[in-house]
Amino acid sequence: MSAQDVLPFPPTPSASTAGRTMQESVYAQRVRPRRLPDDAPNILIVLIDDAGPGLPSTYGGEVRTDTLSRVHDGGIGYNRFHTTAMCSPTRASLLTGRNHHRIGNGQIAELANDWDGYAGEIPKSSALCAEVLKEYGYSTAAFGKWHNTPAVETTAAGPFHNWPTGNGFEYFYGFLAGEASQYEPNLVRGTTIVPPPRTPEEGYHLSEDLADDAIGWLHQHKALEPDKPFFMYWASGCLHGPHHIMKEWADKYAGKFDDGWDAYRERVYHRAKEMGWIPPEAQLTPRDPRMAAWDEVPEEERPFQRRLMEVAAGFAEHVDVQVGRLIDEVENLGYGDNTLVFYIWGDNGSSGEGQSGTISELIAQNGIPTTVDMHIAALDELGGLDVLGSPKVDNMYHAGWAWAGSTPYKGLKLLASHLGGTRNPMAVRWPARITPDPTPRAQFHHCNDLVPTIYEVVGITPPRVVHGIPQLPIDGVSMAYTFDDPAAAGRLMTQYFEIMGSRAIYHEGWMASAFGPRPPWVPGTPPGIATWTPDQDVWELYHLDEDWTQAHDLAAEHPDKLAQMKETFSIEAAKNSVYPVGGGLWVLVFHPEMRISTPYREWNFTGDITRMPEFCAPALGNRANLVTIDLDVPEQAQGVLYALGGAGGGLTCYIEDGVLCYEYNLFLLSRTRIRSERRLPVGPATIQIATAQPDPKPGGALDVAMTVDGDEHGVGHVPVSAPLLFSANDCLDIGTCLGGPVSLDYAAKAPFPFNGRIDRVNVRYST
Repeated sequence: MSAQDVLPFPPTPSASTAGRTMQESVYAQRVRPRRLPDDAPNILIVLIDDAGPGLPSTYGGEVRTDTLSRVHDGGIGYNRFHTTAMCSPTRASLLTGRNHHRIGNGQIAELANDWDGYAGEIPKSSALCAEVLKEYGYSTAAFGKWHNTPAVETTAAGPFHNWPTGNGFEYFYGFLAGEASQYEPNLVRGTTIVPPPRTPEEGYHLSEDLADDAIGWLHQHKALEPDKPFFMYWASGCLHGPHHIMKEWADKYAGKFDDGWDAYRERVYHRAKEMGWIPPEAQLTPRDPRMAAWDEVPEEERPFQRRLMEVAAGFAEHVDVQVGRLIDEVENLGYGDNTLVFYIWGDNGSSGEGQSGTISELIAQNGIPTTVDMHIAALDELGGLDVLGSPKVDNMYHAGWAWAGSTPYKGLKLLASHLGGTRNPMAVRWPARITPDPTPRAQFHHCNDLVPTIYEVVGITPPRVVHGIPQLPIDGVSMAYTFDDPAAAGRLMTQYFEIMGSRAIYHEGWMASAFGPRPPWVPGTPPGIATWTPDQDVWELYHLDEDWTQAHDLAAEHPDKLAQMKETFSIEAAKNSVYPVGGGLWVLVFHPEMRISTPYREWNFTGDITRMPEFCAPALGNRANLVTIDLDVPEQAQGVLYALGGAGGGLTCYIEDGVLCYEYNLFLLSRTRIRSERRLPVGPATIQIATAQPDPKPGGALDVAMTVDGDEHGVGHVPVSAPLLFSANDCLDIGTCLGGPVSLDYAAKAPFPFNGRIDRVNVRYST
């Protein structure tokens, strides 16, 4: 077995001969072999989040993307590059070169279950390319969104083997969850939870911070390891919800979307065709009848819907500018010519999870029924349309804009069945090796093809053993053959897709698709989904080599071909642990009681515990519980005793001017406030917050009672609770509120730390 089959490489033996004494020994310089060619390229992967192919101006969209255009114009573009239709699965596949179910990532990490294809943990038998490149001599760093660590492993206690630094990245700065506030993110550096370096009032924004930190890392690399190539993975939190951006960026798009999403699609479709990005015969696909037309939007709601898209567009342009800053520095440091850049516009299509347009995007995930009027009314209380994009809200656009952002295709995020959910543009630049060519590369490729491409250009044979663990074979196919030849015959012959029952199979120019049980833009749980089986689904058939956008279903005309394609899907599904089909729905729909959560039923906290991710924290907002706080109350007592969640939704207990207060913020739509009518006594005290469930069903009402040293200090009734969680990235804080301020009462004073002493906080479930 050659040395490159097994990693890490064995230590280099001494070249000296040791004698009994120094005088009798013969010294020779130990020369450690270089494992890489002298011209091994630096590698930069840029991955934008939840961004469809119909958005960037580079390819006909109306969001200005000068940096994407710069990479494309200096290299080549791929117009049939594909993702998995969902965050964690794409990232796992992209970084390992394997199919996502095969490595336990059939859905996002937070919905993991015990089926092999949905376990939510990348096995060590699928070493990330960062691990392999590091062993060969690359410096490795990751920035931004990770979303490949099991949710229960994201506290400050770890374990850390599934964090980026446990998977080959020597440096990491970003967030572990699937999303983050762009103003008050829960950040990690290495394995340490760290606060953002500035506040929103001081001009903080996460996309800028990630670019700043990556630039700083490049400076260190240049100074300390100039003889080593680098591998950098820069994965933004944009364009995932919440859509957060400063007003001046959103204002750049004022009035540009006034005629709605249907008209936007028409414009982008024709422009993409004129630019040669899609072929002349490509057809614009119709809107799904279950999605609203712009003409159906009441006139009084349209300013709200337009502004949501303006904010999203500003958010997207802003992140492209940050990528530009990073590439500028790569060039300024002299790395530009020999840096291979992959700029991938989206880990899936645009997201319709904002459904009808929202000021707090997790309303949809919690299945809470609302009307647009409710969102607008709550927004008016906060300051009107200008508040959209600010730290005060967690807004996300109408699904119609996501559909428009995936022009000219039918799908969007979470639809593995249709392009638009899985087809994302990619630009590749490598001045030392790739001659700029405007001809789109139209070979069918997949995100698992990046790793074998990197291995080929660097000269690495995929290892068979890494750290003593035999490795699964690489599933992807190198794309390097397309670098110089836009007309080369494609080499990826077969690729399956599946997310939450939505599925497809590509084989030799054909695609068979089954939409699945769940239109992601339709609020609530689809009727009958609890009894759904994949056998109920109607399959469609498309000849993609002749039908670019899946415009013509040929299932009725070619039943034998469809049967063959379905059989191919069955074979691929069996090989890749896809079964049971729809396994990603197991927890979400069939067993919500099995969702990933902490195994504990009681906790004892000291007064300095902060940044405990909500997935790992006690479920104070939807379970019967008792919080007991032993504290010392000072004169003029002020501050937060505890807070769970953030500005877009959460609950908090705090003291204001010596008065005990509690607030349950139901995603900005309603707030239950309890305020004592008397001041707390100065000195030692025991405060208890008891939460009862008179109707213990998901989303049911809660009764909350506050006592101090056994005396009642206030009661309240929460009519509707959050059945799932308040936030995908915010946390539980004791003695302060480090994330978004849950209560407007202390928003101007956040993080509003308690000015007394908290000795102990006990939390236990009551049932």
